[in-house]
Amino acid sequence: MKNVVKKYRSLLTLILDILIIILGYIVAIVFLNTTADISVTYLLKGIGIHILFYQMFLNIFGLYQNLLEYEVGKDYIKYIFVAVFSIVAISILGIIFQLSYISFKINVLAGIFIAGMLIVYRLFLRSFFNKHKILPTFKHKAPNNLLIIGAGMGAREIIIAILNNMQDKYNIVGLIDDDRSKINHKILGIKVLGTRYDIPRVVRENDVDLIFFAINHVTPVDRKEILNICQETNVKTRVLPTTESVINKQGALNSLRDVEIEDLLGREPIQLENKDIKNIIKNKVVLVTGGGGSIGSELCRQIARYSPKKLIIFDIYENNLYDIQMELISDYPKMNIEAIVGSVRDKACLNNLFSKFHPNLVFHAAAHKHVPLMERSPLEAIKNNIFGTLNVVNCSDEYGVSKFVLISTDKAVNPTNIMGASKRVCEMIVQTKDKKSKTDFVAVRFGNVLGSNGSVIPLFKKQIAKGGPVTVTDKEITRFFMTIPEAVSLILQAMTYAEVGEIFVLDMGKPVKIYDLAVSLIKLMGYEPNRDIQIEITGLRPGEKLYEEILMSEEGLTATKHNKIFISKPFDFSEKGLEEGLRKLRKLEYNDKYSNKKVVEVMKSVVSTYKDSEEVNNQNKEKKENE
Repeated sequence: MKNVVKKYRSLLTLILDILIIILGYIVAIVFLNTTADISVTYLLKGIGIHILFYQMFLNIFGLYQNLLEYEVGKDYIKYIFVAVFSIVAISILGIIFQLSYISFKINVLAGIFIAGMLIVYRLFLRSFFNKHKILPTFKHKAPNNLLIIGAGMGAREIIIAILNNMQDKYNIVGLIDDDRSKINHKILGIKVLGTRYDIPRVVRENDVDLIFFAINHVTPVDRKEILNICQETNVKTRVLPTTESVINKQGALNSLRDVEIEDLLGREPIQLENKDIKNIIKNKVVLVTGGGGSIGSELCRQIARYSPKKLIIFDIYENNLYDIQMELISDYPKMNIEAIVGSVRDKACLNNLFSKFHPNLVFHAAAHKHVPLMERSPLEAIKNNIFGTLNVVNCSDEYGVSKFVLISTDKAVNPTNIMGASKRVCEMIVQTKDKKSKTDFVAVRFGNVLGSNGSVIPLFKKQIAKGGPVTVTDKEITRFFMTIPEAVSLILQAMTYAEVGEIFVLDMGKPVKIYDLAVSLIKLMGYEPNRDIQIEITGLRPGEKLYEEILMSEEGLTATKHNKIFISKPFDFSEKGLEEGLRKLRKLEYNDKYSNKKVVEVMKSVVSTYKDSEEVNNQNKEKKENE
């Protein structure tokens, strides 16, 4: 029987459609009580005309190419259009040729009956075929029990998509919404089972396999709290993005993504003084060094929004440079963009660049940032970070740059590694040069950014995908975290306040334990930490701190107009000592017989707060134990 249906289903569908057209036409005649006035010839001609036109439009709309079991809402709307076009065409034909056997009333009523019956019988067949697997089948596992957070338009769109063609994949057990007036009410037959606080109970009682977070308009704090509750259920959770343009373009179901750690930070959106930023950037030549990196590329994206006269992207790594160039050309086809491959170590290259383009604004993001790698190759940190910065600073001064912004790091505060110490020297260079130059030289200091090159989050995701273990250096290690767009937005805002060699400090919020991040990410992926995915403590790496600091103990803090940007009191250091230290470091750069130990010794003479990481971590552990 199954094989017969599969082989002849197109013919069977055609026959059923013709029978329905005939039946609809006859029912309309009977309903209007006009049977006494209609002859057999009248009836046959009317049936023939209706079959002709309905069949013509069914084929024009391609409805015989559809597989009934996969038809969705828009396909059923086409059957209505078939009826409408047929009614219009038959009526016009009757008027033009004055055909007595075409009645407008019968024509319209027949169309309503035919459209209705075509849709109803197709819905019935779709349900029947899927239930009894008469049509070609594939082996599917049991559908996932799905809980949807939110009872608004996003949830409604997801429900429609699932009910139309994904019921074999998802079984929607219910909805969650904090609006108590919606509880026990239904959306498209799906019941609202409770508020956010009922999520654990609903998950447990309904054996939920998957949670969709379908609330678009929600505060970061509420998003964080609800996702934390979902996280505790150990059920994989996916979320709608907050960008409505993405949802409108792709549809709610296709826009769902895995939960990111950013969703759990609960940070409020940053309010910027866009007018001040635009006044500085618009129609200016802007240079971004390290423009292909995670921070540098986001700087380029955000700078592009403010209509610079020219954007110069400078980077040693051509692949990243090409990627951001192509992205910006696509997004801003009229913008003047120069992508230049080169190193900040190369004085001649920088001089050529500055003499040719005369940038007004410089954002210096080029640097070696990986702590363990720089511990093994300390001289590379000095060459690239210190003398590369010195080259860009000198060119900015010589060619009359208006503002120079150094991208610094919290690791420059009481550094315990060569990378942090090198960035502290960069801050000292900027502060020193600002006193002698017409250029406004400033530094912006912040902590780790989520998703950047070298961030722990991408590493954790790869480790989870492989089945673990997830590696954490120490159970107590903490870091400050911020999203890349947030950090860059505050860098641009800080630029507008730049005047006298300030070191701007960004409000990073509260420090986060890396171990807790690992636990959260494992749970959000639907696994149980240390059961499904192991967390392995590997020990602190060379130069790594347990706790990062944003401000040096000797520095004070002054507020700016922006509640997330502060100015640190300039650290008191000897400019002559800095010059002497740079000379010593320069000698090391050209000494073939240098040792890593010697490099560290010289750096400690330049940066008085530079201490060994082991000594600092032991002090911090003792301090915490005594608290």
